[in-house]
Amino acid sequence: MPRAEFMISAFFAAAVAVQVAAVCGGGVLTLERAFPLNQRVELEALRARDRARHSRVLQNLVGGVVDFSVVGTSDPYKVGLYFTKVKLGSPPREFNVQIDTGSDILWVTCNSCSDCPHSSGLGIELNSFDAASSSTASLISCSDQLCASVVQTAAAQCSTQNDRCSYSFTYGDGSGTSGYYVTDMLSFDTVMGPSLVANSSAPVVFGCSTYQSGDLTEIDKAIDGIFGFGQHDLSVISQLSSHGVTPRVFSHCLKGDGSGGGILVLGEILDSSIVYSPLVPSQPHYNLYLQSIAVNGQLLPIDPAVFATSTNRGTIVDSGTTLTYLVEAAFDPFVSAVTAVVSQSATPFISKGNQCYRVPTSINEIFPPVALNFAGGASMVLRPVDYLVHDGFVDGAPMWCIGFQRVQDPGVSILGDLVLKDKIIVYDIARQQLGWADYDCSTSVNVSITFGKDEFVNAGQLSVSRSSKTTLFKLIPLSITLLIIHLSLFIRFL
Repeated sequence: MPRAEFMISAFFAAAVAVQVAAVCGGGVLTLERAFPLNQRVELEALRARDRARHSRVLQNLVGGVVDFSVVGTSDPYKVGLYFTKVKLGSPPREFNVQIDTGSDILWVTCNSCSDCPHSSGLGIELNSFDAASSSTASLISCSDQLCASVVQTAAAQCSTQNDRCSYSFTYGDGSGTSGYYVTDMLSFDTVMGPSLVANSSAPVVFGCSTYQSGDLTEIDKAIDGIFGFGQHDLSVISQLSSHGVTPRVFSHCLKGDGSGGGILVLGEILDSSIVYSPLVPSQPHYNLYLQSIAVNGQLLPIDPAVFATSTNRGTIVDSGTTLTYLVEAAFDPFVSAVTAVVSQSATPFISKGNQCYRVPTSINEIFPPVALNFAGGASMVLRPVDYLVHDGFVDGAPMWCIGFQRVQDPGVSILGDLVLKDKIIVYDIARQQLGWADYDCSTSVNVSITFGKDEFVNAGQLSVSRSSKTTLFKLIPLSITLLIIHLSLFIRFL
């Protein structure tokens, strides 16, 4: 092989071998499934998990934890939960953390944790954070102004015995975690423009968990921590925004089929088909004004008042919930309408308390589209696979069951991964709106770069259009970018 060809091949091999964990400031976090697609999970176990996390999502609501009435089945089915990697400390160490838009705090396991799992059934290696091994780590003391603000607005307390600003989260199922707050460097790759990627870092405050109990200690679902993407000032997205590193907006696109995965962007994904609906103001979570539901184009007889937001009511968008939950006054008309449409082509029956159907052909040929209508004229149109789950076979034919779950009235409706998958979801905290669009999440996405007062610089790669204020770039694998950089340097060398 000629020397020049060999060098180019070597550059290419080095470039494509690079695995990128995170891109911020228009950044991309690679998502993985917490449960592999080939792993069968009991439906009731998933519902129990959702109940546990709902107590976490709702723990700050006045009126306490909302109890969800659910129907269950013991039949297993495949499910995906999403997590990503973050790099913390100096030198940086990687931690697998679950993406959670229903909580605010990033926390990871401390090396001194007394009851934390040491292995995981998710096929990942568990790591723990050691502040003593990081040259940039420092504890948040009781006298720190940040601790005072945290104590007032979040689960925290201060022990004068060790002068550490501590936290304690307790979940409805009795599980929980406690520890103390640390500030250290979060490392990531910043996309500055086409073919330009910079190694970046910023100081963030996060929790170091010294104790875990209950569900968090179960080996089959053990993970290094939770990445909270809520609106609180202590969430990472808010902290990075205050540093001017990213905007106060993030987006994700969760792949629903195949091997799963997807994209998480610390910035705004742009697409001409995205529709937006305003967020309910002064809420701790991402609440939307759900106004009506239509099945096959026909509005259901549901009193809009059942969707009203209050201390223990409303509609929350939560990427950490596996299934989707509807208040009873909306759930029953929804199931009845779907059954009425398909009863001539599919055989409806009740399986272990769940509405199911024996389907002789493709569900797309039988089941109707469903529209969730929100304020601002924004509709989220659901395909059959967005509200049904495949639950085995009956007499040789596939059995599909309604994937939505009933919630007692009054209650909180929660839109989980069942309806969020295969869509771009944009959480625009700055403008207090949430957007979505159907999308193939295995393909690249467009992100924006904006210049202006109180705005930020955010770029992807591969320019597709340009103006004086906003530029669009298409995100492509960073290995391609590195290849271009290597080839450019090589050509200059020649």
